[in-house]
Amino acid sequence: MTATVTQDYKITWEKLPDDYKLPDEPVDNINQPSLAAALTESLEFAGKLPQNALAPTNYGICATVNGKIVIKAPDWAYVPSIRVAREEVKRSYTPQLQGDMPVIVMEFISDTDGAEYSIKPTYPPGKWFFYERILKVPNYVIFEPDSGSIEVYRLHNSEQYLVQPPDENNRYWIAEMNLNLGVWQGTRENRTDYWLRWWDEQGQLLLWGSELAEQERQRAEQERQRAERLAAQLRAAGIEPEA
Repeated sequence: MTATVTQDYKITWEKLPDDYKLPDEPVDNINQPSLAAALTESLEFAGKLPQNALAPTNYGICATVNGKIVIKAPDWAYVPSIRVAREEVKRSYTPQLQGDMPVIVMEFISDTDGAEYSIKPTYPPGKWFFYERILKVPNYVIFEPDSGSIEVYRLHNSEQYLVQPPDENNRYWIAEMNLNLGVWQGTRENRTDYWLRWWDEQGQLLLWGSELAEQERQRAEQERQRAERLAAQLRAAGIEPEA
């Protein structure tokens, strides 16, 4: 166990008891798993998801505040490195104790209760308060899939979130991941709508598996057409191309 003491509360990082009953609630919206999976998949195919990293979806991140366990399950998060076996973090994850603090958490808005903005400090604390004051996650993203609206907040001086403006391409630099995050409109898994996507430093979009497969199909088709043109030129010159 490790501990952090502030003026108003004591935060300890303790292993969740094996018999602790985690909340078992369904996701709020059918689109949430797809949005989260898309973020993770492109990282994986681009080789930007190390073996000891976590990219959890609707998964409990824990802290003990003033002796009481607090668990929040962001719709998507990224932890650069864990220091324990994956078997130990199957049910939940306690930063500091089991590995790095998340460098980004995301919430996909699916209702109007405003839980994503809750700064309630009393137990159980609101999501905003937990991410900002307890975990001190450097990047907090709130995304509204139906409208494509995105808000990106950056932790300023380890104290409070300040809204970040986008760059000239309407993307947001996530320094801890060395990637840009932005909104993209298109189709994946029969869903044509807004998606969150990654771009690298050079502005190259990190592709999904289906896009990489299509790219390879087009490359193979271009190669086939090139071979056919060459064969036709040889035949026109009276040379039978080799099979």
